[in-house]
Amino acid sequence: MQTQSRILLVIALFLSMGLSAFVHADDAKRGDGQSATPLRILLINGGCCHDYPAQGPAIKEAIESKLNAEVTIGGTSSNKTDARFDVYKNQDWAKGYDLVIHNECTANVKDPVYVKRILDAHRAGTPAVNIHCAMHSYRWGDYRKPVKVGADNAHWFEMIGLQSTAHGPRETIDVKYEKVDHPILKGLKNWTTPKGELYNNIQIFDGATVLAKGVQALKGGRSAEAAIVWTNTYGPKKTKVFSVSIGHTSAEIRDANFAELLRRGVLWTTGNINPDGSAKNGLAK
Repeated sequence: MQTQSRILLVIALFLSMGLSAFVHADDAKRGDGQSATPLRILLINGGCCHDYPAQGPAIKEAIESKLNAEVTIGGTSSNKTDARFDVYKNQDWAKGYDLVIHNECTANVKDPVYVKRILDAHRAGTPAVNIHCAMHSYRWGDYRKPVKVGADNAHWFEMIGLQSTAHGPRETIDVKYEKVDHPILKGLKNWTTPKGELYNNIQIFDGATVLAKGVQALKGGRSAEAAIVWTNTYGPKKTKVFSVSIGHTSAEIRDANFAELLRRGVLWTTGNINPDGSAKNGLAK
């Protein structure tokens, strides 16, 4: 019996040492005594009117090159305004992801059941980042007029935090940051985009906070101005939502200023941003 007990003790000590070595090796990846788990991000990418085959990989690269994250692209074979995504077929479509990025253009998908299934994930607490044409998706009824909170055709806009219906000419946009002390903007400088589209603002909902406005020159010496970057809290769990309405072209997506803004939005929505805008919890590369 003594021999058997000694053998079991040796095995237990060996396992303990092995586990300790494993934990310390994992800690070393961060250097702060806490293990870093990659952010699991689902990127919905596709639909009408944009170069999504190029944009999807560009967004993935912008995030994964600087953050400890794994971006899975959920695409569609359709390039129409009624494009649908297979990933949305399941009620638990967002399960296992820390964040969903909506980079889709589906203005003519008008199925309330389908849209509710998408929004249920965000109402349940899954954060969202919305890019460009996501603002012009899933709309029906008289959406060119301000929708009423709670109305059947208001739900997508309520998640976004802002209602937009149209855009101006394809020209450069001057990005002017406003809430410069916000962690998403801390230390960032105003910049000018490559040629893109400035989305209009029909209304901004109560839960939204505008972080930046865009100014675009028009013919005849005129100019147009609109909110182009904002945050929102959505649903009963106050889910964090970040939106940026620029990003029409792949050149905009690849711009270093846009990429940094996108990464900051990813960090803010998931609760992984420091006051100075840097990544916490071992997510910086």
